[in-house]
Amino acid sequence: MRITRRRHSVKDYWSSRWEDIPADEAMDNIHAYPLKYAEQIIKDKKGKILEAGCGAGRIQRYYHNKGMDILGIDFIKIAIDKLKKIDQTLKVEVGDITDLRFDDCSFKYILAYGLYHNLEHGLEKSIQETYRILESRGSLCASFRADNIQTKIVDWLANNRSGSNKDSKLLEFHKMNLTRSEFKNIFKNEGFEIESIVPVENMPLLYKFSFFRSFAHKTFDENLARKEGYKLSPLGQLLQNFLMYFFPNQFCNIYVMVAHKK
Repeated sequence: MRITRRRHSVKDYWSSRWEDIPADEAMDNIHAYPLKYAEQIIKDKKGKILEAGCGAGRIQRYYHNKGMDILGIDFIKIAIDKLKKIDQTLKVEVGDITDLRFDDCSFKYILAYGLYHNLEHGLEKSIQETYRILESRGSLCASFRADNIQTKIVDWLANNRSGSNKDSKLLEFHKMNLTRSEFKNIFKNEGFEIESIVPVENMPLLYKFSFFRSFAHKTFDENLARKEGYKLSPLGQLLQNFLMYFFPNQFCNIYVMVAHKK
């Protein structure tokens, strides 16, 4: 396990990020993370879905628009307020994954993308709560930041970009990074049956450099990237495919897990 530290607390970071961008449009690329993986587990169109850490709402709005029963929670009130303002029919609320208000076995599906690695405290409690509210044989699809070459490079770039992150005494918890086996064992120890854990490049390392982005993404637009996925140019995609084919566990930035409640 490796801890990433930055100048701002987790809550300040996400509050600032969601304040700076509009609420998401519904994601429309079913071949990109995270929608690609949500679609793999959600087979019963009448099953209740919880998206824990719904953020700006790209997944929430996709399933809501399809008429499915999805509830989104996030611990950042700004994100929830923006979603309510743009569409009052959305079922979203402020919530804490370590202390959920829901009854046991309330949801058939739980989606938790980029959630658990933001928890400085209460990781085990959050997984226990996830397990508690999931139906028997219900499914969880979750992602976790990988501890590998790619994320170490990204952290180094962030810490050296302005020099503002160099004094370790001033840095606060930002994210937790886990290896594949650490990710698996944490959930397995809480009772989950693990179906699969796959390395995924949510935001490819090469996307950090505008030269390798697709033409429409040359000027970074976070809402566009969140809607379409982080698209690379043909050359960038070729290089990224090479890295992911030969070194997937070192050049993914997240692991995506599918697990089930016994």
